Amino acid sequence: MTQTTEPELTGIRNFRDVGGLPTVDGRNVAPGRLYRSGHLAHATPEDAAFLTTLGLHTVFDFRNAADIRLEGPDVELPGVRNLNLPLNDPAEGKEFWTMVRNGDLGQLRAILGDGQAAGRMEDSYRAMILDRTAEHSRVLHSLAEESVPALMHCAAGKDRAGLTIAITLLAVGVEQDAIKADYLESNAKHRRYKVKRDENAGGGMSAEVMELLSPLFDARASYLSAAFATMTSRWGTVEAYLTEGLGLSAETRDLLRERLLA
Repeated sequence: MTQTTEPELTGIRNFRDVGGLPTVDGRNVAPGRLYRSGHLAHATPEDAAFLTTLGLHTVFDFRNAADIRLEGPDVELPGVRNLNLPLNDPAEGKEFWTMVRNGDLGQLRAILGDGQAAGRMEDSYRAMILDRTAEHSRVLHSLAEESVPALMHCAAGKDRAGLTIAITLLAVGVEQDAIKADYLESNAKHRRYKVKRDENAGGGMSAEVMELLSPLFDARASYLSAAFATMTSRWGTVEAYLTEGLGLSAETRDLLRERLLA
């Protein structure tokens, strides 16, 4: 899908250049302008050295304080602005994730079974569209003004970063099918977030536990579809979401295209 060769990164998962994605008017996202990944907290010195070659202006970190306590702060990159802009935690809440990491099989069945896990994720995507217009507007205006090349990440790089990347791509006219295809690349084995469970948690990492947890760590087309459907149900059209919901003027959209498209 992209026009660039992926680097071999040791401590950063789900990294990729979004360059190469096609727009509805026949253009493409330019390579080297917009990157996405999981968190940078475990970057090795070699990983950090690679990131410094990208000429990044801004790293957008969408993790919240609980994420940062769990994983650690991002590696510092010389001359790069790190903007921490927390978005809501996918599936919501510290207590929920404590249960995911520590709960026994019966507890996991109760909160995740019978489609509840996927439902939580879809609800989370809907909420990010409805409740985080200010944050998404700030990201897009920042990109238009000065922040390219940019890297966007959260913890796993698939939900908060994935949705913000999708919104950015919508704003410059990338085809929705191409946006979904890029989003689903987060399912590749080498990209996936490493599931963490307490060693004493009942059921451990058994097949049933992993099946129950799977919807939380998958990138599913239904999640992104829920977000897109929320744009149209609340604002009428995706274009109205961008202009009215996020306050993007025609001039700002033109600047975004100038910054991000080839």
